[in-house]
Amino acid sequence: MTSAIESLPPVSSMMRASGLVPKKQFGQNFLFDLNLTGRIARSVPDIERMTVVEVGPGPGGLTRALLTAGAARVIAIEKDTTTQPILSEIERASAGRLMVIYDDALNVDFEKLGGAEYAICANLPYNVGTELFVRWLIRAAGGAPIKSMTLMFQREVAERITARPGDAAYGRLGVLTALIADAKILFNVPRTAFTPQPKVQSAVVGVVPNQDKIRALGDVLKLEKITAKLFGQRRKMIRGIMPGVDWAQFGLTGAERAEQISPETFAQMARVLV
Repeated sequence: MTSAIESLPPVSSMMRASGLVPKKQFGQNFLFDLNLTGRIARSVPDIERMTVVEVGPGPGGLTRALLTAGAARVIAIEKDTTTQPILSEIERASAGRLMVIYDDALNVDFEKLGGAEYAICANLPYNVGTELFVRWLIRAAGGAPIKSMTLMFQREVAERITARPGDAAYGRLGVLTALIADAKILFNVPRTAFTPQPKVQSAVVGVVPNQDKIRALGDVLKLEKITAKLFGQRRKMIRGIMPGVDWAQFGLTGAERAEQISPETFAQMARVLV
């Protein structure tokens, strides 16, 4: 039996009818491919039991996929109010499973949205995607009930999130992610899948906060401070950045550079040196 969501006109038709066009100031690149939006939605762990928070739904392509995939509830946060005619139509067809909040996601307190736990799924605007992701990681480390994050980024950002010591992309983002969550690149998304086409390839990343890691981490703000200090001068040896430290207590000589140090060692250093 076809649901009310599946009976809606194609996203592109709804956009033409409402006069909606992607806006550069919001970093909008809309995804219309039903196979891709469905694949992203199905990548959300336990989606049928989850409240899913979506950031930047735009004309609702992924929103519709999340509802069709069986999400218990979807809360969509959209800064661009010109999407309202389309999102309101999807909301009416959702049988009460969709709520749209028109606000900047950077200003929204996710823990006040309701529900004991939630997943985040989004085709993130490129201009704020990394900042949002770091905020969510820190919230997860602080006890926020984020069960999973299924997020689309530029491929280079996805590689930074999943990088390990020695990788060219390894840096603060990889350290923070590795010490809070389990993360992996799920699949790539070609430029041609978007309207308008971005200049770079994208990738979907699956991130699941790991409570054992979070308990072992300690103060995430201390970790941020020491990674900022050492990666801020990543080509210098660490003993030149922080002289007078007994590096042997961390199994180091001091001749290492930040990109050579494991996330676990960074966590030890944060506990002792900050």
